[in-house]
This record gives sequence, structure tokens and C-alpha cells, in this order.
Amino acid sequence: MEPVIREARPEDKPFIEEISRLTWGGGDYLARVFDEWLGDNFYVLEVDGKVIGTAKLTTLPCKVGWLEGLRVHPNYRGRSYGKLLHSFMLDLGERLAQEGKIEALEFSTYFLNRESISLAKKTGFSIKAKFFVFSARTEDFEPEEPERVEPAMSDLTLGIIPVGWRFVRRSEEALEWIKKNAEVYDTNGFRFLVSKKGTTFTPLDVGLATLKAMLPAMAWVSRERDRREFDVMLTSGVKPLLPGLKRLGLFLWDETKGPNVLVFRKKLQESKNED
Repeated sequence: MEPVIREARPEDKPFIEEISRLTWGGGDYLARVFDEWLGDNFYVLEVDGKVIGTAKLTTLPCKVGWLEGLRVHPNYRGRSYGKLLHSFMLDLGERLAQEGKIEALEFSTYFLNRESISLAKKTGFSIKAKFFVFSARTEDFEPEEPERVEPAMSDLTLGIIPVGWRFVRRSEEALEWIKKNAEVYDTNGFRFLVSKKGTTFTPLDVGLATLKAMLPAMAWVSRERDRREFDVMLTSGVKPLLPGLKRLGLFLWDETKGPNVLVFRKKLQESKNED
């Protein structure tokens, strides 16, 4: 039978859970967001009655169609199913652009994901921004409870703001989106944000001293969410601080001297107004 791409259905959940268990050593988030994603441009790839792949398009502020959740079951990799899903999502993006719902497609990926990077470049994507993602162990810090605060535009100090592994452009619309999808904390006068369901933190003040002050608070939030480790997303400008960041207890998944998170963007053809 020919592969079929269709909208995800509730009965697909066991297949998604299996893919999640076999991705990133079982640390994949896909199974956790399955129910939330249903009915919102969440698609599966079915082969011979078995769901073996997934892909998702999420609408972000500034008319961005964010591509995420592209997965292929390990037993089916190397057969161009990833390319098939990617092509389907590009077509979906073009249709949404013609309807005036989005103006560009974006996604983020790890710097060692060579297949995704190559595919992106071949299909018209270019690198929009670069970041460093570091990890830390909750047990390495004495957790300190931070204060939950309501964010304001003045808190959004970055032009491109990481919210987990999604990235939004600084705007009033982005601020409202952050209020719904993330939490902002204050500790000792320094602020950071984190998506409501994750533990990838974005400091809103960057520097060795400010990070040292924030890490115990990040550890507290992580512990409250029952996580042994957490991540910190930082702009590429922290490159000179790498030795100091490591002394603070942060570590890279893979040693690199350059940013390890790439954000890609593809401008889409906008719909033409008809008289």
C-alpha cells in the first residue's frame, strides 16, 4: 500500500507513544503533547495500517507557521519518509499562506541533525538565528523558590525569544502569546521564562553573575516539575563566556565551539488580493 498522510486521530496514540519511546533515548515529548495537538494541523504518516511518522504545524505570532514534531519510526528511517512529511508540510504552509494565515515557515533543530539541515537548505530555508542550549543537573544546585511575575514588553530584551524550542519575534502579539504559553519568574531582580510544560529556560538577563543567581531558581522550577535535568537557551553572543558557563555547572550535550541550535526560516508566497 502507498503511504498515507492524514490528520492524527485519538486511536493513533499507542503508535505515537512507541515512536516517543524510541526517540532521544525515550526522552521525546511527543507523547506528552499528543492530546493537546490533536485537531491542530497535526499529521501522521501511515504505512500498511501502522503510523510510522508525524509532523505538526503550529501558528505562532507574526504569522509564522512553526514546523515541529517531525518524527519517523527508527525501523522506517532511510526510506525518504522524512522527506515525504517535509514536502507535505511545505505544501500545507503554501496553502495557509494563500489563505493569508501565515507568511513564513520556521523551525529549529540541533546542529548535528544533518539530514534536517540539508533538507531545509534544499527547500529554500535559510538560517534566521543561532543559539546555545546548555544542560544542568537539578541536584547540582540548592533550589531557591523564585517569584512568579506577569511579563511586560520591557522584559522581552531579545529580538528573537526562545520559548522552549520555539522562537518568537519580539512584539505585542508575542508578549500575549508568552503570557498564555510560558511562565516568567523573578529571582533577586533577574528574570527568566520557561514554557508551561517544559524545563528549557530562557534568561531575560544574560551574564555570568546573573546566570549564577538564576540557576538555583531554575533548579527549583525543574524540581517542582519532577525533572532531574533542565536546559538553558542562550544567544550566540555568549560564545566568549563558554568557559565561565561551564564553571557554573552548565554543560553541552556535544562539545562544540559554536552555537548548537539553528533556527530556520522560509518566506512564503503571500496571497494576492483580487479586485
